[in-house]
Amino acid sequence: MESFTPLTAVIGGSLIGLATAVLWLGNGRIAGISGIFGQLLPPAQTVVWRLVFLVAMVGSTFVVAKLFPQVGMGGSVPAALVEAPDGWGIATPVWLVIAGLLTGIGTKIGNGCTSGHGVCGLARLSRRSLVAVLVFFGVAMVTVAVTGVV
Repeated sequence: MESFTPLTAVIGGSLIGLATAVLWLGNGRIAGISGIFGQLLPPAQTVVWRLVFLVAMVGSTFVVAKLFPQVGMGGSVPAALVEAPDGWGIATPVWLVIAGLLTGIGTKIGNGCTSGHGVCGLARLSRRSLVAVLVFFGVAMVTVAVTGVV
């Protein structure tokens, strides 16, 4: 976290807000990634816009990481996936699969994800989203304290 720069945070946050507004105004949909992804299997009638949105999101992130590697982690360290904590004896791919599964289960139980609740729900002043975001951040803080991974 020692590489925080307000400018990149403002630009990134603005782009996320703009993308959310464009999707809502243009398609009438909330930019909740778990909901968008979750409706791909089994395919819903609205599969095309979901695929376009997800491919554009992942693709643009990849392109920006390649074009501006210094923005990723600050300085000369390029963006990279987090490694599993040392001493836990879990390989990084297994660690990522476990994290992904826990995230998926949590989004199903919580009826949404950080993007749906945090960006869209809070903007709509949803109390349910406020509670969800507080729980997300609380669990994240405990996870960082337990694993030591930032």
